Amino acid sequence: MKRKALTDQCCPNPNCFLQYKFGEGNIIRHTMYITQQGKRRRYRCKVCGKTFNSTWNTPYYRLHKPRREFDEVIRLTVEGVSISSIARVKQISRNTVSRWQEMASQYAERFSNHMLEDYGLFELQADELRTFVQNKRKVKWVFTVMEVWSRLWLSVVVGRRNFANVKLVLRKAVHNGKYMKRFLFTTDGFDPYAWAVKQILLPLCVYGQVIKKRRKNRVVKVDRKLVYGTGSQIEKILDNSEDSKNLNTSYIERLNLTIRRGSAYLYRRSAYHAREEEYLRKHLALLQCYYNFVRPHRTLKFGNLVKTPAMQAGIVSRRLFFREIFTARLVIFLCVLVRVNNHRHIPDIRRLAA
Repeated sequence: MKRKALTDQCCPNPNCFLQYKFGEGNIIRHTMYITQQGKRRRYRCKVCGKTFNSTWNTPYYRLHKPRREFDEVIRLTVEGVSISSIARVKQISRNTVSRWQEMASQYAERFSNHMLEDYGLFELQADELRTFVQNKRKVKWVFTVMEVWSRLWLSVVVGRRNFANVKLVLRKAVHNGKYMKRFLFTTDGFDPYAWAVKQILLPLCVYGQVIKKRRKNRVVKVDRKLVYGTGSQIEKILDNSEDSKNLNTSYIERLNLTIRRGSAYLYRRSAYHAREEEYLRKHLALLQCYYNFVRPHRTLKFGNLVKTPAMQAGIVSRRLFFREIFTARLVIFLCVLVRVNNHRHIPDIRRLAA
């Protein structure tokens, strides 16, 4: 019996001239093989004759544990549980947990980088978190930008608290957005934000600052200052806003709390801190993907439906799960692009959840 060719698989053989090319009609189903977790599918390339399995180029490739257990470990990771605690609960090695987290972070970051496109820019807020790497003398800052209407976490940058990182996090946030009309941008009183807005966003936004004055670690006064824009412009934006009635940074501060609770590296008064800046950056990339695509947001409840920020922004039509993200054809394709450049197209799975 003639086997139907598959379009959602590609040949990984480096000696095949159809390597990493989808939709060529050269891949067919081959056989099944048995693992401790059950049956798995193998495929064969009709051109070179090489076979490969269904988990090739995913985090589940050559995984000696059930995929369900891998997903559970990653879920615990983004819920603020440390590597040591996960290893004790799941009774696996700390090195295994760390390796799984690193693999999941790479795939989640690629997924987010491609999927976070064409979102509307209506009201942006930015802030930064203070933390440290290795020891308390090596201070690092986590810069975040979010879109208030959809609660979408747009960008994150880890580094020093300087002008360069402020520009970087803003460029990442607005690069793939859609400018419907002049939007509102609000931050704290950190001066480099005003400099960056003047260089990057000035024609596109109205910019204001919320400066909180503290005494004995308590807020005693809040000053709201309009830096760029006119009074009539900001009044019009606030009148049309579904969330804000005045200048505020409440939503980004709530996101920062979610980030702290979701990353064991950022817990206050905790012995579990990041040993390397790269570990913290990768963990935040995984947490960003989870927050936008997997985690329902309670303020986005419409009747019995609780949306994720990506659903509210119109990027996907339903809540995704880690299994779908890690096995998406998009992620597989972006992984091979790290090694090859002769690709034909990037498959469009923005409606993956339709």
